[in-house]
Amino acid sequence: MSDIERDESIRPHLPADDERVTREQAEVDAVLLGRKGTTPEAATTPTTEQPMPAPHPAHRVPFAGEQTAAATPAPRVLPHGRRRGWAALGATAATAALLASLGTAAVTGALADDETVGTTTATTSQVIPASSTSTTPDWQAVTSAVGPSVVAIDVAGAEGAGQGSGVVIDTEGHVLTNSHVVDGAQEMSVTLADGRIYQAELVGQDETTDLAVVQIVDPPADLSPATLGTSSDLAVGQAVLAMGNPLGLDSTATTGIISALDRPVVTQSRTESVVTNAIQVDAAVNPGNSGGPLFDAQGRVIGINSSIATLSNGGGQAGSIGLGFAIPVDQAATVAEQLIENGEAEHAFLGVGLADTDVEVDGVTRDGAGIGSVEQGSPAADAGLERGDVVTAIDGRPVDSAASLTGYVRQYTSGESATLTVVRDGKAQDVQVTLATRA
Repeated sequence: MSDIERDESIRPHLPADDERVTREQAEVDAVLLGRKGTTPEAATTPTTEQPMPAPHPAHRVPFAGEQTAAATPAPRVLPHGRRRGWAALGATAATAALLASLGTAAVTGALADDETVGTTTATTSQVIPASSTSTTPDWQAVTSAVGPSVVAIDVAGAEGAGQGSGVVIDTEGHVLTNSHVVDGAQEMSVTLADGRIYQAELVGQDETTDLAVVQIVDPPADLSPATLGTSSDLAVGQAVLAMGNPLGLDSTATTGIISALDRPVVTQSRTESVVTNAIQVDAAVNPGNSGGPLFDAQGRVIGINSSIATLSNGGGQAGSIGLGFAIPVDQAATVAEQLIENGEAEHAFLGVGLADTDVEVDGVTRDGAGIGSVEQGSPAADAGLERGDVVTAIDGRPVDSAASLTGYVRQYTSGESATLTVVRDGKAQDVQVTLATRA
C-alpha cells in the first residue's frame, strides 16, 4: 500500500483552454540527469500501490538515458493547469547515443545540513573566507575549498556502464549520491578530485527519494568530507554553486541563484514515481550532474542535484535551460543517516488517496490536494480526515496539488506531528496529524 495514493474521484483542476495553455507556456519536461541503459519494460507506469501520484498512463515515462534499438521520442506532457510541478520525461535515444559516446550516463547531486547527523557529517579542514556571502560570493575560494569533496562515480552492471557524481560526507568514506546513479550496479568505483580511484560498495539506496549512499573500500586517511548545511532557511535569490561531472567533464563548477523553493517535481524511478518538493536553481546542470552537491556561498551542501527541465526539440535531447532541481539537504541527510545505519530508509505516511483540485474558502478560490479516500487505521483516519476534505497547507506551508502534499509528507519522519489546514464544507480548520511508518 502507498503512503498517499492518487484518487481520480476528486474533481481535478483542469485548464479551461488547452490550446491557450499550449501557446502561453513552453513545453517543458523534467528529466533525470542520466542513468544507465534500461529496457522500456522496466519503466512501466507505477500502479496505485506505488507512492503518489503516478503519471497518466498515456504519458509513459522512459528512464533518462534509456538505450534500446526500439527507442522512440518521449511523448509530450503538458503541465496540469496552473500546477507548478513538472511531470518527468526521460531522455530519448539521441541523448543516450551522446552519453554513450562520452562513456557516461551523466549524473550529479548534493547534500547539506547544519546539524550533526549521525555518521553522515564530519569536521573538515575546509576554510571559506568570511568575505564570501550570498550577496558577495567568492566562488574561486569556495570551489578551491569544496572541490576535494566532490567525486565521480563509475558503475557497471548487466544493463551497461554509467557515470555520475557524488559528495563525500564523512571520513569513513561514505558518499551521498542519487539512487538512479547506482541502480543495478554490479561494480562501482569512486574517483577523487585528485584522480585517485577506489573501489566502492553500495551501502543502501532509496528509490522513494532517489537517494543512495556508497562507501569507498579502504578509504584514504586524507578524505575531505563536505560540510553539510541546512535547507530550512534557504531563500529565493540566494547564490548557489553546483559541482559535478556533466557529460563526464569532472570537477565542473557552475553558479547561479535559487529560483524557487518547494517546487513539486515528479520523476520516474525503476519501480515508482519519485515526488520531491525541490530546490529550483538556474545554475547550469546537465546530464552527468546527478548525485553531485549544490553548495551555498559558505561552501555548505544545501541539496543534491537530481533532475532538470528541458525544452523538447523533437529529438528528445536534454540540456540545461536554467531549470535545475535539487533534493533539499535536510531530507537527504535524514535518508543518508538511515541508509548508513540500517541499509534502508523508512518513510512517514498519511494514508489518503489524493487528486489535484480547487476549493472556495472565505470568498477566495484556492488550489489544493483533495482527499478522495481515507485508509482505515491510518494517521489520516486517526486525525479525523474525511473524504471530500481539501488540504491547502501543512505547517503553514501552502499546498496547491497532490504532488505538493506528497512531497511535504516525505520530508517528515515517523512519529512527527504536522498541522494540516483543511477546507471542509467551505470552512478552513486546522487538523493535527501524527505521521507513522506503514507496518
